[in-house]
Amino acid sequence: MSEEKKVETEQETEVVEGTLITDESPETEDAKEKEEKEENDPRDAKITELESQVAKLTGDVAKLKNEYARAYADTENTRRRLQNEFEQLSKYHIQKFALEILPVLDNCERALAQETSDEAYRKGVEMIYSQLKGALEREGVTEIEAEGKPFDANWHQALMTEHVDGTEAGIVIQVLQKGYKLKDRILRAAMVKVSD
Repeated sequence: MSEEKKVETEQETEVVEGTLITDESPETEDAKEKEEKEENDPRDAKITELESQVAKLTGDVAKLKNEYARAYADTENTRRRLQNEFEQLSKYHIQKFALEILPVLDNCERALAQETSDEAYRKGVEMIYSQLKGALEREGVTEIEAEGKPFDANWHQALMTEHVDGTEAGIVIQVLQKGYKLKDRILRAAMVKVSD
């Protein structure tokens, strides 16, 4: 080989620390540099860190949405319960008062059942009785019909039974104490005598 060719060949290939390095095209060198940069690029670590933060925050958002949904449901349940309690209170607000007034109504009826020669006294008791009964009816307190009706344990309380000819069993034959209801709720069951 000529001396010039030998020098060219030596320039083309060199051995560095036991590794053979050959002159390559500039395109190949750029690709290798990019790979080395990508492997050691601090942006990759930052991207990985940000992706883990995004995953953590997504989990936190899902947890908070769940807690919000639970809190909203609890609030709605409380609102419905309070609304229902308010409606019940509004509907039956007079219940306690009516229970205290019913004995007065009973006493008026007993007074009217007694024979008296004083018509002014009788008229006064009738007026009190009718006003009291009218006031209770305006609030939804009504008498439970019982006499001559079939016995209903929901509305009647049987105190005694008696056999009556010509009357079928289970019919109320006498009301011993009137029963009253407030709208659709029982205030006091009617105490009755039932045929057997």
